Amino acid sequence: MSESAGTRTAFGVLAGLLRPVMNLVLAKKWEGTEKLPKGQGFIVCANHCTEIDPIVVGHMLYNQGSMPHFLAKAGLFKVPVVGSALRWARQIPVERSSGTANDSLRVAQKVMDDGGSIIIYPEGTLTRDPDLWPMKGHTGAARLALQTGAPVVPVAHWGAQELFPRYAKRLHLFPRKRVRVLVGDPVDLSAFRDRSLDKATLIEATDVILDAITALLAELRGETPPAVRWDPSAHNQSKHGRYIERGSNDQPPAAGGNLPGAGA
Repeated sequence: MSESAGTRTAFGVLAGLLRPVMNLVLAKKWEGTEKLPKGQGFIVCANHCTEIDPIVVGHMLYNQGSMPHFLAKAGLFKVPVVGSALRWARQIPVERSSGTANDSLRVAQKVMDDGGSIIIYPEGTLTRDPDLWPMKGHTGAARLALQTGAPVVPVAHWGAQELFPRYAKRLHLFPRKRVRVLVGDPVDLSAFRDRSLDKATLIEATDVILDAITALLAELRGETPPAVRWDPSAHNQSKHGRYIERGSNDQPPAAGGNLPGAGA
């Protein structure tokens, strides 16, 4: 099966509105796009460091002929205009605090059966890591991958946070920023295929996915990631929603310096 005509129309309209803006404000370099699976649905797992990440990754996928679908907070679907656009483009609402998360995963599986791509941020929200490295993740992406057998493609991007820093209130348009997106080889999860989907298995598989994303990001940044992934609970931070340390602001740091700071 393939995406419906209505879904393709929705993406065409949204792309017509968003792509010219993205092309204007961001120079871009996409690498490794030949590694995206062809003719089948797949899961994209990416790092999450700015609110415009979905547009950056979605832009890349759409230009490669894949309709990007997101697991998005259910509250977004209640926002006027935004909610209608999300439903029209067949995005997937997630109620994090209820037992309906599995319903979202079933809808995601149907989207992939129809040849679509599902974008999941394993971190579940913008990273809390002070230097914007991937933090400890949630297990929704691993669960979906192991339940469906769909390939998991790791993606890292870097540069968009200079246009719109984490938790910023405005865009930093000048000078024009540049974003790089690097697509990696599908993550090998074969070691988990015959194991029960208990908590230990899902956490271990999630770590493998995050390791792949972190390695790609390290390549983009030309830096060494932390030896231990940031754990919000160890720092008395919530795992969802906005978190801003006292004294922080929305000003981006100098390029190359230490950078301050919807998975199921």
